[in-house]
Amino acid sequence: MGLMHRVLHFSEPVYVESSGTAVGPKEGRGPLGRSFDYHYDDLRCGEKSWELAEQALMRMAVKQCLEKKHITADAIDLFIAGDLNNQTTVSSYVATELKLPFLGSYSACATSIETLLLGSVWINGGFADRVLCAASSHYGVCEKQFRYPTEFAFQKQENAQTTVTGAGALVLSKRKSPIQVTGATIGRVVDFGLSNPHQLGAAMAPAAAETTMAFLNKTDQSVNDFDLIVTGDLGKSGSEIFRKLLREQDVLLSKGYEDCGVMIYGNDQKAFAGGSGAGCSASVIFGHIMNEMLAGSLKKVMVIATGALLSSITVQQKKTIPAIAHAIVLERRKL
Repeated sequence: MGLMHRVLHFSEPVYVESSGTAVGPKEGRGPLGRSFDYHYDDLRCGEKSWELAEQALMRMAVKQCLEKKHITADAIDLFIAGDLNNQTTVSSYVATELKLPFLGSYSACATSIETLLLGSVWINGGFADRVLCAASSHYGVCEKQFRYPTEFAFQKQENAQTTVTGAGALVLSKRKSPIQVTGATIGRVVDFGLSNPHQLGAAMAPAAAETTMAFLNKTDQSVNDFDLIVTGDLGKSGSEIFRKLLREQDVLLSKGYEDCGVMIYGNDQKAFAGGSGAGCSASVIFGHIMNEMLAGSLKKVMVIATGALLSSITVQQKKTIPAIAHAIVLERRKL
């Protein structure tokens, strides 16, 4: 593995062996509904609390991922996972059940790609043969922690986003498969001074642009080298800011650009500016994008997951919102 000023090049192949997703009812009814392996009809996922519901989501995503390729838990060397619940407790409880060596990961909504980045390093370095990565979020958990409880009936602004109820799990492996992780870029924390927790897309867009330009400049590639460039959850307003920031640096995003937060909900679903949360990119990338790559529709994809590094305390203190974006490159290869 080579580290060239934040850009990782994996000298040893890292493959995606399997992936699994589980989402809530709203996501299951959305335009990507058929891409998900499992969807719950009840936002509580049959549990007594929002927190238990999110545990059910991650547990189900892991179950779907492992069962697809008949992988048993004892064949996994390491479990890397994260969520948005206080101290990533959802991941910790799922790790307790799996009884695997565990690393908790947190980069807010960029957590899904951070887990893949870390897992790829472990595989490439020869420290593990199989790494299970997972991330999740839940509308009921996240809204009351970072914004307002749904019972408060706070009226959102149009450029606010809706926390995705979803989870994704993925097994990275040394075993050959059609999809390979070929590179990654570690994000830097960027703070443009925004403090409104209902405008996270605007807060995260500068970090997404910074990471994208870092990757392109260090690798001497262009956006045209990819079939798709997809951001994690900038939403409609954040995506436009992202485009503008790149345009100012003479990088024009063509039709080969999408945002997970925009993709996951339909225009008739009243999701405001789109989806957000660690489960947003996890469910869309580990579900829809993986399916498209396996089908051969996409051959080279750069995923730039974005995260707003705020907390319930910093929101109350009216602090600014630092943001980060991690990127990873997925390529379909001939076996």
